[in-house]
Amino acid sequence: MQSDETHSTRQALLERFPVFAKVPASLLEQVLATTPPRSVRAGSLLFDRNMPCEGFPLLLEGSVRVSSSSGAGREIVLYRVTPGEGCILSGGCLLGQSDYTARGVAETDVIVMKIAPALFNELMLHADAFRRFVFDMYGTRLAEVMEVVEEVAFRKLDTRLARLLLQRGPLVAATHQAIADDLGSVRVFVSRLLRSFEERGWVRLERERVEVVDPRGLAAFSRE
Repeated sequence: MQSDETHSTRQALLERFPVFAKVPASLLEQVLATTPPRSVRAGSLLFDRNMPCEGFPLLLEGSVRVSSSSGAGREIVLYRVTPGEGCILSGGCLLGQSDYTARGVAETDVIVMKIAPALFNELMLHADAFRRFVFDMYGTRLAEVMEVVEEVAFRKLDTRLARLLLQRGPLVAATHQAIADDLGSVRVFVSRLLRSFEERGWVRLERERVEVVDPRGLAAFSRE
């Protein structure tokens, strides 16, 4: 008979990851028996460059930022992991038996289940639905990363900033440093551009947040 804790974990897993309803029952039971949910506080480092991968994380609650940084300390956000998603970088490390090449940080308090490497390989080999789920995520993440590359390589910082504010507005609750990290830039440049946007009447700057007050003007500028 299942314990209340196991039953609760099963419900949470199937709610966030319906794919597990399609894997062989024996593998699902192994996941439930060996992969207890754990809570991680906001700001905690989940993995970093050159660290070995200890499992495939499944996010039940919260948000994880996956980023890469240069030797000079500049950071660019590659993608975010949200509830119902796994970290595809972890999957790549497990399949390729390699270390991490980027950093993962909990943006909020998170609840995560981490499937052990051996069990992840079993699921990839013997659970068609899980294998499709992983490769579908690869396709989605590759498209996101290619978009980041295109933005950084071909768009000016001011138009990239305008697009980011429009996408996340009308109220962007973030520091100038956090916005700079998302853009792969540095805070001083982003702060200067935000002040110029405010002078044009497109945004209003407050402590640790930016309010978009003229989205049409900002949108027109982003298309220039």
